[in-house]
Amino acid sequence: MDGRKNISDIKAELKAADTQALSALLSVYRLDERKGVQNLLRQYERQAEKLAQEKLRIERMKEYERKYSQYQNICGIDEAGRGPFAGPVVAGAVILPKDCSILYLNDSKQLSEKRREELYDMIMEKANAVGVGIVSPQVIDEINILQATYEAMRQAVQKLDISPDLLLNDAVTIPGISIPQIPIIKGDAKSLSIAAASVIAKVTRDRLMVEYDKIMPEYGFAANKGYGSKQHIEALKKYGMTPIHRKTFIHNYVEV
Repeated sequence: MDGRKNISDIKAELKAADTQALSALLSVYRLDERKGVQNLLRQYERQAEKLAQEKLRIERMKEYERKYSQYQNICGIDEAGRGPFAGPVVAGAVILPKDCSILYLNDSKQLSEKRREELYDMIMEKANAVGVGIVSPQVIDEINILQATYEAMRQAVQKLDISPDLLLNDAVTIPGISIPQIPIIKGDAKSLSIAAASVIAKVTRDRLMVEYDKIMPEYGFAANKGYGSKQHIEALKKYGMTPIHRKTFIHNYVEV
């Protein structure tokens, strides 16, 4: 025995270490020439590099929050569900604390369902305020999807516990709101606040569609979330429309 720790013990030590301790341990074990130890170090060094890159990406996503830092309560706004055949359109409004960092936050469409669910909980825990607006398929048919989206966004802002003094919106300017607004093209990939609102809107809507699936399983709502998948269109032709279908979206497939 040479007195050195076995590789499984080193692996457990590295796994348990926080970021600062990990850096120190990597320096120590670089002196250990065993192949298994060096392979382990390379694995953790790659992880550390990925984490550093992710932190830089998140810092870049604070560009607009820094640019307008004179505003105390900056609110990100985004929606989910403009395109589906069924279900509501949902908007999220999120006010994050100054200098808030939530790793892996991004445009909700770029995230896995598991990651979105994890981030949803993190946002709800860390945000200063969260508001959600939901507009039904019936209203979408009455006033059209764009106006319904604006209405969902207005509702989301109204439901915030804190009054925002600036809105960062994903691509749109919302009518009927006196708060200053900054529309940002592809804002859900450029602003941390908008990305947070994107996740809140998407997860809220997806959960609703899963509940609808339990009542109307023929349409596959849990999987397609109301979008016009092949299964969904075939079910529409076979079973007809439901109370959550948007008549103005499905008239080419069934009689409404």
